[in-house]
Amino acid sequence: MDSPWQPLEYALLNEFQRDFPLTARPYAELGRKVGASETEVLTTLSRLQQRGAISRIGAVFAPRRIGASTLAALQAPAARLDEIAAYVSARNEVNHNYQRDHAWNLWFVVAAADEQALQATLRDIESGTGCKILSLPLLAEYHIDLGFDLRGAHKHKTPAPVAVVPRRPDAAERRLMTALPAGLALAADPYAELGRRAGMDEARVLGYLQAWLEEGLVKRFGVVVRHHELGFHANAMVVFDVADAAITSVGRQLALEPGVTLCYQRRRCPPEWRYNLYCMVHGRSREAVVPVIERLNRIAGSRGEALFSTRRFKQCGARYFADAGARQAMAHA
Repeated sequence: MDSPWQPLEYALLNEFQRDFPLTARPYAELGRKVGASETEVLTTLSRLQQRGAISRIGAVFAPRRIGASTLAALQAPAARLDEIAAYVSARNEVNHNYQRDHAWNLWFVVAAADEQALQATLRDIESGTGCKILSLPLLAEYHIDLGFDLRGAHKHKTPAPVAVVPRRPDAAERRLMTALPAGLALAADPYAELGRRAGMDEARVLGYLQAWLEEGLVKRFGVVVRHHELGFHANAMVVFDVADAAITSVGRQLALEPGVTLCYQRRRCPPEWRYNLYCMVHGRSREAVVPVIERLNRIAGSRGEALFSTRRFKQCGARYFADAGARQAMAHA
C-alpha cells in the first residue's frame, strides 16, 4: 500500500515519537536530522496537527509514578449517550473518552493529584450522570504507550523495564506538569514558551524533562499521534479472565504479539466485570484485527471479549494537577 504521507511527514510522525530533542531549538535539530529547514519542519507539523494526525508534542508519564489514575466505564442509555459523553469529556481530569460496542459503552481515563481526588471525581461523574461507574486501576504493565509504528501498528522497541517508585513532585515540578498537557508550541523556542507557562526559565524546563526521562517518570517525550487519522480505523480492547497465578506469564506472551499495541493487568470489578488482562489491538480494518484477536485467544487459552471503539469523544494529555474544579471541553469527534 502506498503511503499517504509525504516523506517529511512520515519521518516526523514515525521517527520522533520518542527521543525528541531537548535543546533550545528542537525543530531546527529535527530539521538537521531529516534534511529540512526549521521552517519546513514547523510548517509540516502544523499541517499534521490541523489534519488531526498529531495530538500534541510532549510527555507521556509512566503510570503509577505520580498522582492517581484509573480506567473507568459506565453504561449510558442510548438516548443519553451523547449527553453523558459530553459531560464526562468536560471534566478536566478525563483525558481519554471512547464509545465501545458493549453494554458498558463509555470508557474513559481519569487522572488526579492523589487517590482521594480521583475517587471524588468518580463520585462526581457518577452523581452527574446517574450511571454506576466501574473503576479499573492498572496493576501491572507488560507493554504500554511506547509509540505507534506507521509501518503496521507494531510496537517500537520496548525499553528496559523501570521499577515503579511513586513519588510526590515538588511545587515547581507540579507547575511544569500542569503546563505540559497542552504540548509544545510550534515555535522556534518551545521550551522557553513552556517555561513562561510554568513560571520558570528554559534551562530549568529542559533540566526537569531530562531528569524525568532518566528516572523513568516520563516514559517517552515526543510526537503523540492519533491512530485513526493515521489510517488505523479499527481499535479493539480485548479483555481476558486469566487466573491470577498465570497472568504474568500470559501477559508477557501477549505483549510480544504483532498487532498488540498495549498490554496490561487491571483490577477486576466483580460481579459486573470479571476481566483482569487487557490488550489493545489496532488495525486498518476489523478484518485485519480479527485474526490477531483469534491468535491472542489461542495463546491465552481462553476466549477474550473484544470491545471495538466506535467513537472518540476526547483524547489529550493527562492532567494530574489541574484545578479539580475546572471544566475544559476538549472533544474530538
